Amino acid sequence: MPSTIVILGTGGTIAGTASDPSDNVGYTAAQRSVGDLLAAVPMLAGRPIEAEQVAQLDSKDMDHATWQRLAQRTAHHLSRADVAGVVVTHGTDTLEETAWLLHRVLAPSKPVVLTAAMRPATALSADGPQNLLDAVTVAQMRGARGVVTVVAGNVHGPADVRKVHPYRTDAFSSGDAGPLARVEEGHLRQHRDWPDGPAMGLGRLAVDPAEWPWVEVVTSHAGARGGGIDALVAAGVRGLVVACTGNGTVHHAVDAALQRATHAGVLVWRCTRCAGGVLVGDPALLSPAAAMSPWQARVEMMLGLMGEPPAGG
Repeated sequence: MPSTIVILGTGGTIAGTASDPSDNVGYTAAQRSVGDLLAAVPMLAGRPIEAEQVAQLDSKDMDHATWQRLAQRTAHHLSRADVAGVVVTHGTDTLEETAWLLHRVLAPSKPVVLTAAMRPATALSADGPQNLLDAVTVAQMRGARGVVTVVAGNVHGPADVRKVHPYRTDAFSSGDAGPLARVEEGHLRQHRDWPDGPAMGLGRLAVDPAEWPWVEVVTSHAGARGGGIDALVAAGVRGLVVACTGNGTVHHAVDAALQRATHAGVLVWRCTRCAGGVLVGDPALLSPAAAMSPWQARVEMMLGLMGEPPAGG
């Protein structure tokens, strides 16, 4: 039975350092290696674990090239007969976007567990070591599968996870759905099934990251103007995700600009800018992004556009 857990490091706050151990916000992210993070959790010593540094960045600066490399390395290790699962250490800022990308591209039958921290590794009460231990626990759990996020003892599915607080250690939520499971003193209490679904396939990311379709998120708000949307269309944007007010409403100036964008061949999806809930109404009129966050929708649209020629091309 496979038993090896591979930990792929990408940087983030979990690998960050500060000169003052009492400073939980004035730190520099992505300073410690994934090997250092592993060494800080004595309970993992002696277990069949491998560590690999895929990237070393602050996740606010996550880019398509790193996503491509991470997906490729994750798929490589999942294909090994001796590997039970993969853990990815990541920054919190774009964690939910990476989780959705890996879920949609790989939809793995083995567990891929993303974990992170809200405090740097040098903090007096760093949350990274416990989160890493919990992530490995989930990755080693018999029957576990799919892409999940483990932070603050909660296991979140890729469709539901959202960062909902800028500072607290319990900064992630699954909203109305609630977490898939909880890790309690090394034991898993499961509430819902593991994530599943068809995989788009790693080949979707094979193109040069510089050539990935350009998709932007735009918002509607009081006093909104359509000029920014017109400028994006003129610059060659392929798709627009609109973070709408309420249940999919947009300012009239934004609506007019979106109609012009659509006529120019730009794909337009709507979702809500509200932190919770989904768009409701006539299913025939709803966007494919109705139940997604704007950030997930951007990833979904970009993946969908890959391999399709630009309008008029």
